[in-house]
Amino acid sequence: MDSEEQKAHVARSFVAALPHCVALGMRMERVADGEAVISMPWAPELVGDARTGVIHGGAVSALMDTSGGAAVMCHPEATLATATLDLRIDYMRPARPGDRITATARCFHITRSVAFVRAEAADAEGLVAVANGAFTVERRR
Repeated sequence: MDSEEQKAHVARSFVAALPHCVALGMRMERVADGEAVISMPWAPELVGDARTGVIHGGAVSALMDTSGGAAVMCHPEATLATATLDLRIDYMRPARPGDRITATARCFHITRSVAFVRAEAADAEGLVAVANGAFTVERRR
């Protein structure tokens, strides 16, 4: 397994090992150097407001946080583990009921101890939320 495949395996394993990712139905769609794309289906148990059918913002937040962590883990300066230090999410609009939400995160800068990530979440109609975050870095020795 080359280093690219190994990073993709680590990122996929990261998502599969987190119970909340499994509970939310998250699926790793794609990984690349410092980029992760993860989707989450609409489900009635994730709805925050029964009147509208809109998915709860906490589920969207978990999706964006997880995609950010996965992007850090598959960065070319690969890390063994990561944790969220800071995550700011701006919600543009409610996700459309029934739509799968896809988050794309890119690790755009990495230092000795901190990785910086930008992410976008979208449904079939377009942008739902954007996020900026900082994550811990544990480098391979």
